[in-house]
Amino acid sequence: MRVRRAPVITACLALLGLAVGVPNAAADRGPDPYTFAVIGDIPYGSAQIARFPKVVDQLNADKQVKLVTHLGDIKDGSSVCSDEYFAQVKTQFDRFADPFVYTVGDNEWTDCHRVNNGGYNPLERLAKIRQVFFPQPGRTLGQHPAKVASQVAQGIPEDVRFSRGDVAFAALHIVGSNNSMAPWTGKTAPTPEQTAEVLNRTSAVMQSIHDTFAQARADRDKAVVLLTQADMFDPTVANPSYADYYAFQPIVQEIAREAANFRGPVYLFNGDSHVYNSDKPLAASSPWTKFYGVTTPAENLSRVTVDGSTKVNNYLRVTIDARNPAVLSWTRVPFTS
Repeated sequence: MRVRRAPVITACLALLGLAVGVPNAAADRGPDPYTFAVIGDIPYGSAQIARFPKVVDQLNADKQVKLVTHLGDIKDGSSVCSDEYFAQVKTQFDRFADPFVYTVGDNEWTDCHRVNNGGYNPLERLAKIRQVFFPQPGRTLGQHPAKVASQVAQGIPEDVRFSRGDVAFAALHIVGSNNSMAPWTGKTAPTPEQTAEVLNRTSAVMQSIHDTFAQARADRDKAVVLLTQADMFDPTVANPSYADYYAFQPIVQEIAREAANFRGPVYLFNGDSHVYNSDKPLAASSPWTKFYGVTTPAENLSRVTVDGSTKVNNYLRVTIDARNPAVLSWTRVPFTS
């Protein structure tokens, strides 16, 4: 039956001005560009807390943006990690018109052992963060939540994976303070409970990285985007000490291994160090490759740090375009108020 109808189909295509066996330029161009926004290390301090609703308003008004991501640190490092503050920020997150993906930072739980943060047990604050900000695992925040793949079964609902515009995304809970291995106030070494949490979360992060790249290959995605708080390659640190970074090593090695085996570009967006930067931290020429014991450099990995902290005055508008060999391009958009 199919053989007999082939001439009819060919004739119909010819009438439409299409040639059989010749790709349709419109169909071959890939999906339309898709734009998302990235913020991080905000709001910091009373002035930014007061202004943050206007930041939400501006992002809601940006008609190009279809998704907003926050790279963690929803408060500065010297303020109290209270339930009331968490609820205040969550109210603003719920105002985002687009799906909103929040990647947890260290200021809201890891560093809450500090006296000026309230002297909390960080693990108790982490449990509270998960309760407040991830009430519906497998769905983003925002007024129009979207479905995402979540690690809730492993007790880590904040680690999520999703795909947009032929790009695979993963939000990964990797934080500063040596991924939460820095000793708490009054301690000289990590506690057993602290170490157990880090090992469990690191294992989950590495699994999510592996799964993200595996899905990207299966779906023939053009690029991979990783979102995290920690700056594991801080360019402002002249002589990094391995004692301050060792907890990142297995994660960095996993990223390098997967990126090196992926045919397209890979992008890592992070906050933490507060100053905009774009580089290739796992290229063969980078000192970080040797520092972390990476044996196979990942020349296709680009890292982007967003502006943050008290002087932040912009958000990052990132556009996915499969027709662009780099797939992603971005610009820093000034806040209007």
